[in-house]
Amino acid sequence: MLIVSAKGGMDIEAVAEEDPDAIARMPVDPIEGLRDYKLRQVCYDAKLDPTVIGKAVVFLRQLYNAYVASDGSLAEINPLAVTEDGRVLAADAKFQIDDSALFRHPEFAAFAQADEEDEIEARAHALDIAYVRLGGNIGIICNGAGLTMTTMDEVKRAGGHPADFLDVGGGAQAERVRECLNIVLSDPNVKGVLINIFGGITRCDEVAKGVIAATESLDIRVPIVVRLAGTRAEEGAALLASSTLIPAGTMQEAAAHIVGLVSSAA
Repeated sequence: MLIVSAKGGMDIEAVAEEDPDAIARMPVDPIEGLRDYKLRQVCYDAKLDPTVIGKAVVFLRQLYNAYVASDGSLAEINPLAVTEDGRVLAADAKFQIDDSALFRHPEFAAFAQADEEDEIEARAHALDIAYVRLGGNIGIICNGAGLTMTTMDEVKRAGGHPADFLDVGGGAQAERVRECLNIVLSDPNVKGVLINIFGGITRCDEVAKGVIAATESLDIRVPIVVRLAGTRAEEGAALLASSTLIPAGTMQEAAAHIVGLVSSAA
């Protein structure tokens, strides 16, 4: 999606709310690419100064080419400056690269700035773990982004506050789960952990082994509620039965249980 506005240098979200007609949008077909006539049209729709539209078209094409060549997920120029002599320049820029495509771009390694990241997020990133720290007190470990977000919603609905988003991945093995639990527990705000796994590619018994191994090797002082469903869920439940972990039958039950345990301990 190409988004253009003459109101540069401002919070684009605020512009969208206060003056939505000031923003022009154009879907981009990745097969067809960007045609000049479409670029001119979106510039006219955005009410750019007609004297700079020709140069803006060239600029937008170069921006799009860089976005595609770099496997970008976001390319934002704000503001786009027009100098007194009529040049069009990027006065500021934000460029995000798809992490999954970085193997194709070793040249970007020189620009990595881990010191600007959250320390725990940086550790997770180094282990190729999809983790975002959120500031709550209930750690979340799931497999699949959709299930993780749904589990976070259930925790919120139950009155809790998720401490993180962590997607363990589709084919988690015992050591992988152990690494994820270690990452979550390294956040001092975490007072309880909810593990919600649906076994498709992921085998629930492997998840159970990973969690049990982690609890045996880590200094864990918070309750951990585990909900397993799907492939080898019964075998996973049997493994959990002899541990200190707290089983739950459904996602809603698991969310309510961990929220209750954390609240009562506060």
